[in-house]
Amino acid sequence: MQTARWEPLTREGRVLVTKEHGFGTDTILLARFAAPRAGERAAELGAGCGAASLLWCLSSGEVRVDAVELQEKARGLLRRSVAENRLEERLAVHHADLRALEGVLDAGRCDLVACNPPYQPAGSGKASDDPARRMARHEETCTLREIAQAAGRLLRFGGRFCLCQRPERLCDVLLALREASLEPKRLRFVQQREGSAPNLFLAEGKKGARPGLQLLPNLIIEDRAGGYTREMEALYGSYREAAECPEN
Repeated sequence: MQTARWEPLTREGRVLVTKEHGFGTDTILLARFAAPRAGERAAELGAGCGAASLLWCLSSGEVRVDAVELQEKARGLLRRSVAENRLEERLAVHHADLRALEGVLDAGRCDLVACNPPYQPAGSGKASDDPARRMARHEETCTLREIAQAAGRLLRFGGRFCLCQRPERLCDVLLALREASLEPKRLRFVQQREGSAPNLFLAEGKKGARPGLQLLPNLIIEDRAGGYTREMEALYGSYREAAECPEN
């Protein structure tokens, strides 16, 4: 039986997680990189416990989000988080397969779609014995191509799709984006410290855009002393402040 616990996201909001359905630094970085603008409609595919969707809504009172999640237990956690944060009017939770969203979400409804996808192709690496973790880490229920196609369907012309992935899958991501008519427009590598190889990247594709990729400066997480860099503090700061707040 899963033991659920509340974790702070901001000083005003929190998210319900379990050992199987939680979130990490990559989710926080993706949420900041994607960052819907005021008045936009966004969707998170494979939302899990919904940390990114919740962050968006807690950060702006003018954002509406559709969170799509296949695993029923994760969806249940997210529904409770939505109620806890009183976001029922702006954050809708859909128990659905992202490969079959017809009849669930209308095509062209979104300004932004984001996804923290499985990092491992099916059949590669050591698979977890836990079904929930295996689905989150390996492409058992969806591929990069299928995720990009789902995002392309939901986006209006000019809409943005953001995701994070491991550097070894960069070619797979760029190919999947172009196949879905999502032209790669922004790319940023993330490295743990100065001099280390990147272990993550954040990418954005824009529906119907012309070619032209902007390579952003690498995001470095740790400084030489082992603490967060100034930029990382700015991106991750509100979450850390909430976690350190005695009231939480």
